[in-house]
Formats: sequence, structure tokens, C-alpha cells
Amino acid sequence: MEYNTTRNHLILPEYGRNVQNMIAHAKELEDRSERNRAVQAIIEVMGQLNPHLRDVDDYRHKLWTHLFVMANFDLDVDTPYEIPKPEVLNEKPEWMEYPKSNIKYGHYGKYTPMILETAKTTEDPIEKEYLKNSMANFMKKQYLSHNNDAVENNVIAGHLKELSDGELILENPDDLVSTNTILRSMGVGPNNNKKFSKKPNFKQKQNQNQKQKFKKQ
Repeated sequence: MEYNTTRNHLILPEYGRNVQNMIAHAKELEDRSERNRAVQAIIEVMGQLNPHLRDVDDYRHKLWTHLFVMANFDLDVDTPYEIPKPEVLNEKPEWMEYPKSNIKYGHYGKYTPMILETAKTTEDPIEKEYLKNSMANFMKKQYLSHNNDAVENNVIAGHLKELSDGELILENPDDLVSTNTILRSMGVGPNNNKKFSKKPNFKQKQNQNQKQKFKKQ
């Protein structure tokens, strides 16, 4: 019995050992035209074994690349694409720079401090007042989206002052949009929030069923 451990290493197992053996056989063909016909047939077989590749852009290019990979890049045939180089395929990707930002209050997001920075430098007093009140209501909505129990307007006013370095101060925090109005706009409330609706328990269901039976009688 021949075990897989004694066989040659499968370079791309998803194509199976038969495809790899066919490629090895094609490499041994001395006639170039015959070798080209064999490779074309192998490409068709590879496409049938992996039909999901047809959803990938330029999937035939990917099949040819896999063909050369399984041939250890040692296959002299006519190819419609540029022959891949092993050093390019084995090249490690460049290190990705992740954005570094110090967000003090995560529930407000990273753009809120940026908008507040613009608002506090606005020279037009009317526009500055509008931006200040709009951002305060927006911050309250963002706060409630993470904790929809309640929030004091003074807390929002304090955060607004802190994030704007003391430039934006709410004179009347109670003028902010009410918590109930914001929750209703978010689809949260006693009438439309599932966690506020009470489901009938087992006994209540039994009583309802008995009442329905009595009405039918």
C-alpha cells in the first residue's frame, strides 16, 4: 500500500494529485506543440475542479498562475499571460500603517472632536452657535445609542466643553432635545422597542386560550 506520506508534496492540494501528475507529465513532453496542447487541456480541467474561480476577475489568469506554481515555475509553454516569478509571489506584503488616534470618549466617535475643532474656530457667531447646539444634540444621540437608559444634559454640556477645550459652552443645557424624543427617533421606546414590551407568561396564555374557547362555545 502506498501512503500519501511517501508521495511527492502536493503544492496546491485543492487541485488534487492527478492534476499535479498531469503537469509533471507535460513537463516531460519534448515536442513543444504537444506540450502546449497538454497544458491547455490541464487548464480546462483545473477550471472544472474549481468552478468558484469563475466568479473571480480574470480567473483564467489565476489558473495559469496556479499552473506555473505547481510546475515549480519550470514549464516551457506558450502562455497568454506573463510568466509569474517566484520571488514576486513569495514577496511579503508591506507593513500596514494603522490609524493612530486618541479617542477619549469612544461612543462619540473620532469625527466628533474634528467637527468640534472646526466649530470652535468659526468666526460667525450665529453659525458657531448653530454648530454648538447641533453637535450637543448629536453627542446626546450618540451617547444614548450606547446607553439608552438616560443621560443628564449637564453631562453632555461638560463633554462638549471638554472636547472643545473650553471654547464651546452651553448656557442652557436643558434646551437640548429631550431624551424621549431622541429615543423615539432611534426607534427605541415603550411602543416599538422589544425589550420594553412584556410578553405574556404561560399562565396568561392559558387564560387567553380558555377565554377564546368559552367565546366559541
